[in-house]
Amino acid sequence: MSTPNTQYDYIVIGSGAGGGPVAANLAKAGYTVCLIEAGQQPESANYSVPCFHPFASEESDMSWDFFVRHYASDEQSKRDGKFDPKENGVFYPRAGTLGGCTAHNAMITTYGHNSDWDYIAELTGDSSWASDKMRSYFERLERCGYVTKPKAGAANPTRHGFDGWLNTTGPDIKLAFGDPELLETVLSSIKGVLADHVGTSLGADLAPQDPNDWRTPQFQGLCFAPLATREGRRISTRELINSVRNAYPERLVVKGSNLATKILFDKDMRAIGVECWEGQHLYKADPNAQDQIKEGLDYSVKQYYCSREVILCGGAFNSPQLLMLSGIGPKAHLEQLGIPCLVDRPGVGSNLQDRYEVGVVAEMKRDWKVLDGATFKPPLPNEQGDPAYQQWLKGEGVYTTNGSVLAVIKKSAPERSDPDLFIFALPGNFHGYYRGYSQDIERTKNYLTWAILKAHTNNSAGTVRLKSADPRERPEITFHYFDEGNDLQGTDLQSVVEGVQFVREISRRNSSIKQELIPGPEVQTNEQVSQFVKDNAWGHHASCSNPMGPPSNSNAVVDSSFRVYGTQGLRIVDASVFPRIPGFFIVTPIYMIAEKASDVILADAKA
Repeated sequence: MSTPNTQYDYIVIGSGAGGGPVAANLAKAGYTVCLIEAGQQPESANYSVPCFHPFASEESDMSWDFFVRHYASDEQSKRDGKFDPKENGVFYPRAGTLGGCTAHNAMITTYGHNSDWDYIAELTGDSSWASDKMRSYFERLERCGYVTKPKAGAANPTRHGFDGWLNTTGPDIKLAFGDPELLETVLSSIKGVLADHVGTSLGADLAPQDPNDWRTPQFQGLCFAPLATREGRRISTRELINSVRNAYPERLVVKGSNLATKILFDKDMRAIGVECWEGQHLYKADPNAQDQIKEGLDYSVKQYYCSREVILCGGAFNSPQLLMLSGIGPKAHLEQLGIPCLVDRPGVGSNLQDRYEVGVVAEMKRDWKVLDGATFKPPLPNEQGDPAYQQWLKGEGVYTTNGSVLAVIKKSAPERSDPDLFIFALPGNFHGYYRGYSQDIERTKNYLTWAILKAHTNNSAGTVRLKSADPRERPEITFHYFDEGNDLQGTDLQSVVEGVQFVREISRRNSSIKQELIPGPEVQTNEQVSQFVKDNAWGHHASCSNPMGPPSNSNAVVDSSFRVYGTQGLRIVDASVFPRIPGFFIVTPIYMIAEKASDVILADAKA
């Protein structure tokens, strides 16, 4: 075992939406930070080109392939065409690379709803979580490129940020309106939404609206999806981390190819370091995992120490896994696996939540004009690439987008306090995740997908459990969808069904559509649509598996300052700490709590 002599001020585990900003902020504040990342930083067009994000999620040098159970029931699980019997689950792409899942996500950047933050403030009794205060973190991190920056001293009514690290851009609407089919889709969407469902007259401004405008917190209608891009290229925490370590190489040290296997504690349960296995492709979720290539493992055991705190940012699957491997979690579960229980916290790996999504896929009468010249393949060495790639090199064209044409935000039922459906159009065939899905999305150029995302889900019955004490093993993940979960009134299912029926209404008004392929004409009644949703829904915003809560809640894992109950010097800053899933797309709320956590940690350091 190799034990480095260097002792850092802080150790951050994971470089994604939580860990990347925290590590950067602590280093900028003058502290030494060891950032532990299991993956590396491969250079790839799949990373840089926004429209290639599906390929990035399946690129073997960056991806971690999880397989999750939507249901404990084998019978119900096998009704899903995406179910992989060999893996006994449904493909759930994650990332093992610098930047974490911000290196392969669809880059959609939405603030969410004020109720997300006000709920945490009420739950914990900590007013610093109130929405008005949390919005300041969004302003801090954003560098908005689609709203004019107010002059010095002028009011900022939209409460966008203009000087942060995260560039946000609006889509190139010309890409949509330069295509007759897309134009027809846009117009039919506007008519369907504004006239019938939201109640806005057709004389209103028909331009897609900004979903992040502070003045319209419960906006419903047609909107565009802001993207985290700069000059047509992806922006993730990777750029932030690299800029800070280039500026302060003595402060921010990145340890790549280091799989964290255990958090180290002293006799008082203070976190003092992290044990890692150093080596490439060690984790079994890695498509290039070593035991799939050769017998025996090539790694060395490392221990890294810190004088102040360990900050765990591994995400909704890996953070509870590492806590349990370190002896923090449900006592009975740990003892079954022969892991000494240091802190009995039954909430570790519980409360797992996700969105529900389904895709309604139609065949168009003609190919999309906007996809002319697009092969969706990066150029080989010494090749120029297709015409669309040449446009992208200039910061122009369809490859600068994530493929989303436009979006609709609406309530699934009038009595809901917040809109809960985010419905967006894609010129391709997308009906969920399975190995090879990225190749199928753009295999044909005359498909239209309406992806329906159900936010503010009620089901919190999901679990993350260890399969074994082997740190290389993927955990056992079961979400317990719909009837298996604790949404006893079935409102989640009703909401998704409403989304499907709403999209079908849009399609009926679209003369460019030849036929619906998914769900298909044989699925008509509410009962049939409900069964379709139960059989085919998926998610990719896993969260809430180390929930925040007050000390009186025995299932809470962290307090409102991100500190892990029963320990000292250990915090968690990632999607797992939300008590309930926030907003529409989870990455922006994680960025926001990373900024808040940075403030809390720095304030404690100076106390």
